[in-house]
Amino acid sequence: MTENKDLISAYHTIEKEIEALNVMKTQLDESLIKALDLMQATKGRVIVTGMGKSGHIARKIAATLASTGTPSFFVHPAEASHGDLGMLTTDDVVIAISNSGESKELSDILVYCKRYGISLIAITKNPESSLGKAGDILLRLPDNGEACPLGLAPTSSTTATLVLGDILAVALMERKGFSTSNYKQRHPGGKLGAILQKVSDLMHKGDEMPLIGENASMRDVIVTMSSKMLGCVGIVDTDGNLTGIVTDGDLRRAMVNSSDNDLFAKTAKDIMTKNPKVTTADVLVAEVVNFMNSKSITQLFVVDDKKPIGVIHLHDCLRAGFTIDKKSTNNSNVNKAA
Repeated sequence: MTENKDLISAYHTIEKEIEALNVMKTQLDESLIKALDLMQATKGRVIVTGMGKSGHIARKIAATLASTGTPSFFVHPAEASHGDLGMLTTDDVVIAISNSGESKELSDILVYCKRYGISLIAITKNPESSLGKAGDILLRLPDNGEACPLGLAPTSSTTATLVLGDILAVALMERKGFSTSNYKQRHPGGKLGAILQKVSDLMHKGDEMPLIGENASMRDVIVTMSSKMLGCVGIVDTDGNLTGIVTDGDLRRAMVNSSDNDLFAKTAKDIMTKNPKVTTADVLVAEVVNFMNSKSITQLFVVDDKKPIGVIHLHDCLRAGFTIDKKSTNNSNVNKAA
């Protein structure tokens, strides 16, 4: 059976774009290092600009840089010629993108950069173009043609530009030691924000914590558990260290196994579960959810050097949008403070 021509076209496109990336890989040199040095050292922002399809890629590069620790935004070349050049300062770095290097819409930005000494990184396939000659640093795009059968529509060239932008963003992240905590601060909403939430973001703390001393009466245990409505009470010794936990399950079992007189003669220490499972404030909530599910528990105390600083309940996690990954068994980071 003859292979479908659409699949043949798809394979050709993929191979052509991979070819472009391989060519670009061989062209990477010290210019990339210089561009990264310049971007890392800037006291201002990284301004990314380009026209047409290059402009769309430039917007994405600016967004990626901004979300990964490098202040950046996109300036449209046409708008720049009508007042937006005022967004550029001498502390900034400009990245100008044009596959051919001859986008006339970029000319005002290039002149402005030269006039005011603003550093310019040129991304183009043609070092001898207007853009290639204007740039303080040149990052070359591959010149192996487009995947488009007419050789006209930006395809391979925009893919290569997109990857080059990712190269810059990733290298800057690594240079700056950009962490998941930094990333979360820039992505507070949506699925990413939820995935990166830590226990400290959801835990009950301060007066919301149900805590009581080891010698507290059963009456005090019941009153504290009922008033805090978290289904548990943390038991602390005279030094404030967490030594045990009484859950509603512990309380029910104690009631079943004791008469009323025996039950109310007991103290918190008598019925508590010793050395309870705990977590720390910096653990991801997603890890804690799967840990609690694997251990069939619904709450964990959060400790700092054995002292309780919070408590997190499974229901709070589920309300925040977390789901239980039944396949997950990796919980080594959750109970590390036990």
